[in-house]
Amino acid sequence: MLLLRVELPNVPGSLGRLATAVGAAGGDIEAIEIVEKRLDGTDVDDVLLDMVDGAMPDSVVSACNEVEGVRVLWISRYLAGGNLFPDLEVVESLTADAAAALDAVVDALPVAFRCEWAARIAVTDDRFEIERATEGAPTSIELKPAVGLDRQTIGDDLVAIAPLGHARVVAIGRRGGPEFLDSELARLGHLVGLAASIAQRG
Repeated sequence: MLLLRVELPNVPGSLGRLATAVGAAGGDIEAIEIVEKRLDGTDVDDVLLDMVDGAMPDSVVSACNEVEGVRVLWISRYLAGGNLFPDLEVVESLTADAAAALDAVVDALPVAFRCEWAARIAVTDDRFEIERATEGAPTSIELKPAVGLDRQTIGDDLVAIAPLGHARVVAIGRRGGPEFLDSELARLGHLVGLAASIAQRG
């Protein structure tokens, strides 16, 4: 499976032209999710696709970039299976066991945001203690001071951060890209805040 992030015009027929280009280059689209709708009339979509035998990812990138108004932002392997993981499924995992919601949100975020890792971190006196982390997370994480939602870089990882309260944050990381969009920061803040609320009630 490959994950393709593309920018395309929000006009009738854009998705159809994109799908035609992907198919002609040997790609088979499994799922599409809108990541961000921009004020300039463009959308950013994540496209999950499989390649027919012998087809190369570069051919898909070239075919997409030839479609008017379409720009490929990122392409990479996608190891989370043949589907995308919508926020509704994250919410369902949080409400399944309210007492464990803070752990459940960390576990669900890498698939929901199509990134490599997530971690819940306690921040005290400039010290960072990892309370829970998924596989692939750094063994130590040092963050720059931030208030509210933030984007940072740790080594080769692009990191998005949401405050959890009580001197804790939740961070998610992508190796190399793509960059976290404003809409993704907002989603992260919403899901982390929801998890905190559910855990408090539980």
